[in-house]
Amino acid sequence: MKEAKILIIGLVWPEPGSSAAGTRMIQLIKFFLTGGFEVIFASAAAKGEFSFNLSAIGVNEETIRLNDSSFDDFIRELSPSHVLFDRFMVEEQYGWRVQQQCPAAIRILDTEDLHCLRHARQQIVRTGNVFKPADLFTDMAKRELASIWRSDLSLIISEIEMDLLQRQFRVDPSLIYYLPFLEERLTEESRSVWKSFEERRDFVFIGNFLHEPNWHTVQVLKTKVWPSLRKRLPDAHMNIYGAYAGQKVLQLHNERERFMVHGRAEDAIQVVGDARVLLAPIQFGAGVKGKFIDAMRTGTPSVTTTVGAEAMKGNLEWNGAIADELDAFVDQAFRLYEDKISWQKAQNNGLRIINERYSKAAYEDDFKLRLEDLAVSLTTQRHHNFFGQVLLHHTTNSSKYMSLWIQEKNRNKGI
Repeated sequence: MKEAKILIIGLVWPEPGSSAAGTRMIQLIKFFLTGGFEVIFASAAAKGEFSFNLSAIGVNEETIRLNDSSFDDFIRELSPSHVLFDRFMVEEQYGWRVQQQCPAAIRILDTEDLHCLRHARQQIVRTGNVFKPADLFTDMAKRELASIWRSDLSLIISEIEMDLLQRQFRVDPSLIYYLPFLEERLTEESRSVWKSFEERRDFVFIGNFLHEPNWHTVQVLKTKVWPSLRKRLPDAHMNIYGAYAGQKVLQLHNERERFMVHGRAEDAIQVVGDARVLLAPIQFGAGVKGKFIDAMRTGTPSVTTTVGAEAMKGNLEWNGAIADELDAFVDQAFRLYEDKISWQKAQNNGLRIINERYSKAAYEDDFKLRLEDLAVSLTTQRHHNFFGQVLLHHTTNSSKYMSLWIQEKNRNKGI
């Protein structure tokens, strides 16, 4: 049997301290390491100051180039048994090269979230229209779905998105696999370090500001939620944290209004765990929100919208409150901030959600079996997914010649 070796091609180098996407990637890497895989992480992006030190946990780091034949030599020599693409844009860039150089490698797509769903919702918020299923059928959806069909297995983080792919886009269930965040169970020991209701103060929001839904959410907090809430709680502050907060975010800081923009948090878990309530009036988005996982892990109740809580709680009670109308949102935030009994109940709900829906022990064994089954039945699955093979054939040709044209253009420029 071929040695288990996985090449993960990252859109960026993971920053778990900056985004949920970074946390998700580290969880996947640790799963493969624990499963006995040799893990190689490669990206054409530049490393940042906050990039995770992958080599410290036994991962080989490689820098690759876009639209460059050096990748062909690299992957042919590496000869991985599995290749994981970090989002569909990466599969578009490298999938055809992987297929040509290592046709036997299992190609896995980690979608992170359905970009086409998030962008469709964003357009609806911008235009003020009512969302219709037809709004999903965009060019981005065509690209993202084509990437899913070309891959041997796509990891989907949300049950809502699993249903959407099968019901709306008719994706074969054998091609997609539900894999949420992989969290450690919360125990009484975990709970013992949580700050009490009396020890906490203020509201908090946290999110990476390169992610458009987070920037929009902060604007809603600033212009709609906080003006009403601060009148009812004259001693409370609204604390905004997040990586990559540019000038447009920082200029919202206003001490007189007690709306405090702090930028990147040195320790996200600490700032969330110090707050009494997390507020996130999310208007559009997709996938599963890491900020709520952090809130539940630190015993911090949250108030959000239907879109914000989507697919996270299943049939369980939310870790706080869900409200879409402004007045109801403010009322629920006030209630959780002032009512200790409601606050403690919400805290208990969050603990249950983590343990019943995100405990990694509930998913890792099954995911390992799915990968083992796929390795045995790969040829059969690819024959079954003949539509994906057709897309791969045509995409390979079109992407190949576009990439070769860019490659030649770069060579002539001396790049």
